Amino acid sequence: MNPTTSQPKVKTGTPPMLIAARTARILVGIVFIFSGLIKLNDPVGTQIKFEEYFEVFAQDIPFLHDFFMGLVPFTLVMSVLFCAAEVILGVALLASYKPKITVWLLFFLIIFFTFLTFYSAYFDRVTDCGCFGDAIKLKPWTSFGKDVVLTVLILFIIGHRNRLRARNTGWLVALTTVLTLALGVYAVQFLPPIDMLPYAVGKSIPTQMKPSEPLRYKYIMERAGQTVELDKYPTDQSYKFKEMVLVNESAKPKITDYRVWDDSGDYTQQTFEGKKLFIIIKNTTDIDAGSLPAIRELVEGLQGSDIKPYILTSTSDDEIKAFRKEYQLESVPYYKADATVLKTIMRSNPGTWLMDNGVVRGKWHYNSTPEAEEVKQRVKE
Repeated sequence: MNPTTSQPKVKTGTPPMLIAARTARILVGIVFIFSGLIKLNDPVGTQIKFEEYFEVFAQDIPFLHDFFMGLVPFTLVMSVLFCAAEVILGVALLASYKPKITVWLLFFLIIFFTFLTFYSAYFDRVTDCGCFGDAIKLKPWTSFGKDVVLTVLILFIIGHRNRLRARNTGWLVALTTVLTLALGVYAVQFLPPIDMLPYAVGKSIPTQMKPSEPLRYKYIMERAGQTVELDKYPTDQSYKFKEMVLVNESAKPKITDYRVWDDSGDYTQQTFEGKKLFIIIKNTTDIDAGSLPAIRELVEGLQGSDIKPYILTSTSDDEIKAFRKEYQLESVPYYKADATVLKTIMRSNPGTWLMDNGVVRGKWHYNSTPEAEEVKQRVKE
């Protein structure tokens, strides 16, 4: 009997490390696409975050003050390009388009974002990085942790980049580039397609200024060297107070800083009474003057109706009075509001904002100022 010769076993299936690299690639691609699209929906919001960071850096690094402040005028362009880059690189990674170059570009991008989120968390300077726009609010350390995880995943992909097969998907990346840039430009020119802000059409401002349910707290106390948590503040004097923590965080009011006033006093509650069209004038220095004739025509068309026009501004009295005179809007009374609130309400300067008994009925960019009949129809619906 001839001895049998044993044959070596052939390994079948996909190697585990290749599966891990593909999984990491999918996760990173999805996160970047989602993050980029959310921010491209509202690039002005990301612009505001860039401005906050540059102003903070200018204060914290005095010898580079002029450099960082010199970047402020370009923040809107930077916002669109950075947000679009997230989507484009995410699609390129999923489509395996030039994966070696793509993954390195993603690495440099995530290092930049990780630095920003670390700075926010460690120095407590910009408390909301705006990583996912206004869709998902993350605390600074949570944002930093998210970026650290993404950095690790990208480094893992870089370590196994030779396992990724390049594909001829340049057409898809090119199409993504055109569509993402078009989305960003549209959002800048005509307001975000999906308004995720608390001042959006259909939202009740006074309702959002109240908690959705009674706020509940727990009290961190110390007694006899031990830390205890209590639902009620103790009357026992042997307890030493350490911290009070809100339990139902989600019940907090969505709006906490909306306030309107003039020289005679607070006017906030009056803004919720009746039908009012607010002309938002954030400032008079970089306003789009060419849009003001259409706004003036709108104001004239509302005369005799129950919709009363007002100006909301954060400029000085002298500036807004001179502005009203120059653009023949002296018949429109003006009120003051915080500059940050006005930026949140309206992403254009100027813009129009319609409220009916505290409920937002319309919001218009200066490029799409409505006619009086459209405004009247909005409060009838």
